[in-house]
Amino acid sequence: MLFWHNQPEPYHQHSTASYIRDALAPFLKHEEERHATENGAKWSPFQYVLCAATSPAVKQQEETLTYLNQGQSYEIRMLNRKLVEYTDISSKYVKSIVRVVFHDRRLQYTEHQQLEGWRWNRPGDRILDVDTPLSVGVVEPRAHPLQLNTIEFLWDPVKNASVFIQVNCISTEFTPRKHGGEKGVPFRIQIDTFTQNEHGEYLEHMHSSSCQVKVFKPKGADRKLKTDREKIDKKSHQDREKYQSSHETTMLTECSPWPDAPNLGSTNDTPSPHLVPSSSPQDTQLWLQLHRFSPYCRLFSRFSGADLLKMSREDLIQICGPSDGIRLFNTIKGRCIQPRLTIYVCQQQARNQPQTKPGGGEVYHALYLEDLTLGDLSEKIALLYSVTPQQISHIYRQGPTGIHILVSDEVREGRGQSSDEGYSVSTDYYLIFKHLVSSYIVCMHI
Repeated sequence: MLFWHNQPEPYHQHSTASYIRDALAPFLKHEEERHATENGAKWSPFQYVLCAATSPAVKQQEETLTYLNQGQSYEIRMLNRKLVEYTDISSKYVKSIVRVVFHDRRLQYTEHQQLEGWRWNRPGDRILDVDTPLSVGVVEPRAHPLQLNTIEFLWDPVKNASVFIQVNCISTEFTPRKHGGEKGVPFRIQIDTFTQNEHGEYLEHMHSSSCQVKVFKPKGADRKLKTDREKIDKKSHQDREKYQSSHETTMLTECSPWPDAPNLGSTNDTPSPHLVPSSSPQDTQLWLQLHRFSPYCRLFSRFSGADLLKMSREDLIQICGPSDGIRLFNTIKGRCIQPRLTIYVCQQQARNQPQTKPGGGEVYHALYLEDLTLGDLSEKIALLYSVTPQQISHIYRQGPTGIHILVSDEVREGRGQSSDEGYSVSTDYYLIFKHLVSSYIVCMHI
């Protein structure tokens, strides 16, 4: 991956190339430097800096990891590296949206349910807050009452700004409880910046960047950072060279916009879910962003689909490291996932409505679940009935006795353990999902 060095203040006085961390394979270093020089003018002038130290226990080709204390205020500096050249903004301010989201793909699929569970256990609390008294150059900061993990504000890119944030959840709150001492899940702090369109709305996407963090109980981040440093100091000089140096600040790296972020860009240029030899370098860039390989977009900026498909598993591991290299190789090959469960559904007709099929029969649609999770089920139902997963607030199962059972991942895993409640195979049951404006009753057959 590409990483950023932290630099002494003032950050915007340094050249863009000085931010790039030396994390490439030796035979690619000069090529990347040449591309950086040629494409430097196309880079966004924005740079976001989280004032928290990075962990030294991270290997060279992995993404940086930063430890935070729960509830502590941390500064994020909003910098514009091209103050003089930046003249393409029609309005005085830009709008930035800050989110705390899950890093693991497994939790991203069930993010809505995870956040709802956190809200239930911590009524009145927020995952992300803005510390307004400490913030500088920030206009109209606000936290959305329904989006606990999101804040937004306006700022003047000519003057730069600093916003102080507080993360109130800890990483272990989203870890399945076992015997204690569980490993916390990593989060991402992502910032999306927009400018005004011709209608005065902040919808024109300009820049997005993010970093990986873990949140501990108060003072836990300091203890963890100290432990990591002591562990690295005990290693030999040769082994220490395999790890990144710890820096006092964290540079957020450029990434693709958050999926639900407003973007008035073209919607017709959706990249194919599969990479093909005829894919142009531009299509390859879109494909990399779609599959969350944005840190490698500059590295593969001149690669066509045919170039990327020719690379072996070993080539990608050498360039991207073991974790991302294997994931990129598997994604390129488009390995198909066999559905674990197939459900046939139909919407129950009202008594005064005509039958949808001649002859009085009902029409069923097949839902293929790759994961037996509530998130996967919600996505498939939303796609079938043309709603968004966020519009489905709850899903209930109505058994033969008429009781309503709130569907969760645990209930889905318990299917088949209680045949008298409609869990057995080849059993009809009713599933009710609550839309924001109405309810649907769907007859389902497993």
